[in-house]
Amino acid sequence: MNPPFSGLPGSGPGSPFIGAVLTGGASRRMGRDKALLEVDGRAMAVTVARTLLAAGASEVVAVGGDAEGLSAAGLIVVSDRYPGEGPLGGIVTALEHFAPWDLPVMVLACDLPRASAVNVAATVSAVPASPNGAPVVAVPLEAERRQWMHACWTPESGSLLAAAFSAGERATWRAAEASIASGLRIVEVSGLLSAGFRDVDQPGDLGAGDR
Repeated sequence: MNPPFSGLPGSGPGSPFIGAVLTGGASRRMGRDKALLEVDGRAMAVTVARTLLAAGASEVVAVGGDAEGLSAAGLIVVSDRYPGEGPLGGIVTALEHFAPWDLPVMVLACDLPRASAVNVAATVSAVPASPNGAPVVAVPLEAERRQWMHACWTPESGSLLAAAFSAGERATWRAAEASIASGLRIVEVSGLLSAGFRDVDQPGDLGAGDR
């Protein structure tokens, strides 16, 4: 029997992809671990993982954070290879971990409890079906801002992000834009459901219906 967040490669309704939830953040403004914070009776990380599965992910892992607590919640946990170094380190970890699968990796932050399977599927579908080994990232454009914590990366993009990370970069958007010169193609995805990008950084971000 498969673990609750594991499936078979290509078992989703669309193009095969893998999902990763970034769960290693410090959550300073929230005052507690956001990944395990319950919204509507369920830990946010679990909600995001379920959204990835609903969109067709063949497997979903949590990257970093409280391995014991996340495992108890039913998640498969991958240790962050660069703990404390921000989300870019988590993205690089996910791409390195899944490199042997040779599939796009859809990476979401754990603090997106309203993430939409429709948005995820549309983001994944924006990645060219046959990129021919080219590094590509598909990222939603919402309110004229790229939503880097809701992006789908091809396996080939991993080495470019890792190089930027090794050079000292810690901002995902700067690492991506710096990688354009090395061949990274950024595909913007428009017209998605805006509520799916509303993150939860502090208690005030939780509406009455979120508690």
